[in-house]
Amino acid sequence: MIKVQAKLYGGNVLTEASNEARELYNKNRFGALKKDNVILSLFEAFYLIEKDKLIIKENKKELTEESFLKKARKQIKNFQIKYSVFKDLRDRGYIVKTALKFGAEFRVYDKGVQPGQDHAKWIVFPVHESETMTWHEFSAKNRVAHSTKKKLLIGIVDDEESVTYYVCSWLRP
Repeated sequence: MIKVQAKLYGGNVLTEASNEARELYNKNRFGALKKDNVILSLFEAFYLIEKDKLIIKENKKELTEESFLKKARKQIKNFQIKYSVFKDLRDRGYIVKTALKFGAEFRVYDKGVQPGQDHAKWIVFPVHESETMTWHEFSAKNRVAHSTKKKLLIGIVDDEESVTYYVCSWLRP
């Protein structure tokens, strides 16, 4: 397979206009279409770099996996923790998109559901196992999920980058 060519574009990655880039979007819902290009989140881009499907250039020089990771870590706090959850969900076959407008890190679509055809089923908050959360913080996250008609999914990442999930939802007495 031909690797998709791309460049850093602010806090995102912009692919060159190509059939391969559109195929990443059409088949696997990576990124968002913008004219003939695909805009990828840093999480999507790093995932595709690891899968050997994407080459990112900056100033005409190809970024290594390590140099891209370093740039992503500068832009996104706790990138590795968040990426561990993103990667795990993607590897399980889910479509994962950013969810900043929902007040969460990611929104996740059930298997077989494509963004735009139906709504995301979950909003996801990745946390490291050593982090603590107050009841107030937990309640706020649950309230966001409830108000957006999604289930809250907490992805707890351990030191080996394994992820355990907890689904939380409102119950009516």
